[in-house]
Amino acid sequence: MKGKNKMKTEDNSSNILNNIWDFFVSVRLTVVILLSLAVTSIIGTLIPQNESHEAYIRAYGESLYRILDTFDIFDMYRSWWFQLLIIMLAVNIIVCSIDRLSSLWKIIFVKNPSFKISTFKNLSNKEEFSPDIDGKNLKEKYKAYITKNFSYVKTEDTENGFYIFAEKGRWTRIGVYIVHLSILLLLLGSLIGSIFGFEGYVNIPEGESVNSIKLRNNGKMHPLDFEIRCDKFNVSFYDSGAPQEYRSSLVLLKDGKTLTKKDIIVNDPIRYSGINIFQSSYGSMPPDIKSMNKDGVAVSFTARESQVTYEKKVFPGKPVDLPEGMGTFVIKDFIHSYKFMGQRDLGNAFVGTLTETGKQASEIYLPVKFPNFDKMRGGDIIISITDHSQSQKYYTGLQVTHDPGVPLVYAGFIIMIIGCFVTFFMSHQKICVELNKNTDNTKVIVSGTCNKNKITMENDIKK
Repeated sequence: MKGKNKMKTEDNSSNILNNIWDFFVSVRLTVVILLSLAVTSIIGTLIPQNESHEAYIRAYGESLYRILDTFDIFDMYRSWWFQLLIIMLAVNIIVCSIDRLSSLWKIIFVKNPSFKISTFKNLSNKEEFSPDIDGKNLKEKYKAYITKNFSYVKTEDTENGFYIFAEKGRWTRIGVYIVHLSILLLLLGSLIGSIFGFEGYVNIPEGESVNSIKLRNNGKMHPLDFEIRCDKFNVSFYDSGAPQEYRSSLVLLKDGKTLTKKDIIVNDPIRYSGINIFQSSYGSMPPDIKSMNKDGVAVSFTARESQVTYEKKVFPGKPVDLPEGMGTFVIKDFIHSYKFMGQRDLGNAFVGTLTETGKQASEIYLPVKFPNFDKMRGGDIIISITDHSQSQKYYTGLQVTHDPGVPLVYAGFIIMIIGCFVTFFMSHQKICVELNKNTDNTKVIVSGTCNKNKITMENDIKK
């Protein structure tokens, strides 16, 4: 009884393994997984990924947001079910390759392949003619030519002549497996990237450093094993006020020692230990009032009638006399967003009080990016900010990414190109030269077969 029970247990285990093997060897499973990946990719394209929770709630409402968030729809490519699809596709490819490799192995690695003349006699792809050369000389000529162009050559003598069998390109049958390997590398690279990679953002004021970033997908802080310091930030503008170029002078440090440093601009990142740091955005810091009171703000005053311009240093909160006895002016505030006519945002602006002689005091706005803005006011004097760089500080916005699967993805693409070239442009070729000599004449038949590229084989036979 124990023996029978043991045999039943072994049979059940064997059946389970066979069922699992049959499940993963199915081409139908491949189609289902690929369709699932295609559908999820479409969903990931239609639904923005890694946005803020507030943005999703505004777009889909509280209830639908909770349902979609439960299934990780907002970060699909890092979700457990998407990673499971990748793993199942990889296992499916591996099992299918192993299942078909045994028969192919006998073709590729056989030392002495067998040739059947009946196989070549029934081929439609052959050339037949009667040469004027002696059979022995013809045999040597054919053998020399075929030996030069084929990797394996076998000669058999017959009563009336000879056979020369030859083949080349056995190994090209693994082209499809090279493609399979490339797909596995692509899948493995994407899987490693989704599990161990990260993408985040950080804002660094000039002269300061950070050693952590805020992850894009969940908003959590992620520590770095080095510090990022922004020594200097520069931005230049077009005449329209739009930014022309912004540049960050970054230094990477570890234990107080400089690892690397570089001035980065958009699309020209700094790279270290597989981590990429991109210039993403920028912004201005609140003005340093102490610095402004110490160094002042350079302001120009232009008399509208005489068109004479006067330069003065103005200290916040301290009135200055206007040139030509036109009154007084004082800087009282600095704002980050001045909306002209309540609509267009002109960015940073100084707020001042202008008291012209014989007129009531009025509040004026002086946008930093638009020095000629005050001309529209139409007063007797035109005021503009010419320099406040000593008090103005910026922060640089950086995008920090790390994807350890990238080398595997690159390797997968290269191997895929090689595999496709082998698969589509190379073939396993077999050829047979048969010579029959009788009393009347000598007949030569050249025939051949290949697993693909039939036209090329026909040309080779004619040649």
